[in-house]
Amino acid sequence: MSVLEIIQKRRSVRRYKGNPIPQDVFLRVLEAARLAPSGKNYQPWKFIIVQEEGLKKKVAKASAEQYFIAEAALIIVACGFPENCYSRMGRYMKSWPVDVAIALEHLILQAEEEGLGTCWIGSFEEKEVKALLNIPEEVRVLALTPLGYPDQTPSDRGRKSLDEIISYDSY
Repeated sequence: MSVLEIIQKRRSVRRYKGNPIPQDVFLRVLEAARLAPSGKNYQPWKFIIVQEEGLKKKVAKASAEQYFIAEAALIIVACGFPENCYSRMGRYMKSWPVDVAIALEHLILQAEEEGLGTCWIGSFEEKEVKALLNIPEEVRVLALTPLGYPDQTPSDRGRKSLDEIISYDSY
């Protein structure tokens, strides 16, 4: 499958079978995140793999009670390092949110290639997630995703046309 085909096929999955993920498949998914580009190659990320059932349920509760994420084989929590990243992106911001997002997206696309489902989770209480997973104060949580075998085929939710999102030579 081409990268574009993977992107076209990917959907947010909200029902999972709970089947375990073979180690070789899981390592390829993690490798995709590891290889992501980042500002000045700082790679300001760490991914916490939540696999214990009780802990998955607590993380799901701290994620706006989106309990479906606990049904997946595991939950991946994407963390970033604001103090160890390129600090002048665009000459006005730190790069860690973009860097972590790119790495998580690489992971999500490889998961699709492997037949796994994901769902970008941005609704969560960072303080609660950090407390549950012993994440240090200086580390930030950017997003989470369940990772597992889908128990549904989500429908296409549509995308804006190219004309709506691009312009040439000026805004």
